[in-house]
Amino acid sequence: MQRQGSIGGSAAIRVRVTGGILLVAHLALVAWLMLRPLNVPWVTPPNVHPLAGIRADLALGWPQAARRIGEGLALLAPLGVLLPMTHGRLAVSPLASLIRTTAAGALISAGIALLQTGVPGRVVDVDSLLLNTAGVLLAHLLVVPASRARLRRRRQLSGDDAEAQTRPVTVQEELSQGRTPTIPRVGIAP
Repeated sequence: MQRQGSIGGSAAIRVRVTGGILLVAHLALVAWLMLRPLNVPWVTPPNVHPLAGIRADLALGWPQAARRIGEGLALLAPLGVLLPMTHGRLAVSPLASLIRTTAAGALISAGIALLQTGVPGRVVDVDSLLLNTAGVLLAHLLVVPASRARLRRRRQLSGDDAEAQTRPVTVQEELSQGRTPTIPRVGIAP
């Protein structure tokens, strides 16, 4: 029996599989970009003061700041769409989906920051954690609610009603299918 509120049949499976494949590919790309060692003569100290790195970027001028902040926002932003896509449900609370996706993005960003501590040339930056999480949040807000609404409308127009698929079976329908064969129980030998 299909869960109520999922996209429907094989379309839901295709969306989930596609989302899962894209999610794994994106995370592999992020791991390759962020966890490979850098060959640098020196490294800056870790930034553990929130917004200090963003202020330093803004002091460099708007073009340089926009590039650096944009990179921080864009790194994990696809997770804001791919995580709900792998879930594959249409009838879910928008707030719950937003909180769940943002929390997952923050945990993935924190995991990357922790793994970077052991990579030569990489340092921890709390601002990258904030920017990555904000990117996931923004991508989710911009894409997911509109996409779900469009898919719900399409499903209603096509007549694919979830209530018809998940309605309870009546007693008459159960009886019309015939008797269920019973298998005799076998006792355990001493």
